[in-house]
Amino acid sequence: MILDPCIKSVKFKHVLVDGSSSIDILFRNSLPALKLTAAQLKPYEAQFWGVLLGQSSVPFGQITLPVQFGTPHHFHIEFVNFVVADFDGTFHAILGRPSLTKFMAVPHYSYLVLKMPTEKGVLTMRGNVYTAYTYKEESFKITEAIDLSIRMAET
Repeated sequence: MILDPCIKSVKFKHVLVDGSSSIDILFRNSLPALKLTAAQLKPYEAQFWGVLLGQSSVPFGQITLPVQFGTPHHFHIEFVNFVVADFDGTFHAILGRPSLTKFMAVPHYSYLVLKMPTEKGVLTMRGNVYTAYTYKEESFKITEAIDLSIRMAET
């Protein structure tokens, strides 16, 4: 499901909430909007799998940033440790299981709804089917192009 949280006070329109992801990922193309440089990232040595088909990815680094869901009157903020991918993605970020746990959020992917507790009651965030479908297709195209360029470089 694609939602639009604020990351470090910047509202991103294309953040994927993926309960099957074991890490939270921030893509390289999001760094300029956040006014971040590579020098501000902490080292992260482990590789991760699953974003590029059949390929492991070595991250740029990691950084902890505040993430806010909701409106100024009804919101929930948590600090999320992002692994910064060393390539551009269709989405600005992927919020996985670590974020869902921190926010105590419950996703319902069939209805594209994410619910989480706040001091003022339950906060309900709704995704958009058309946006989700459009960006999923674009994501597949980018992944195929990257995979093809890797294969061409190997040969």
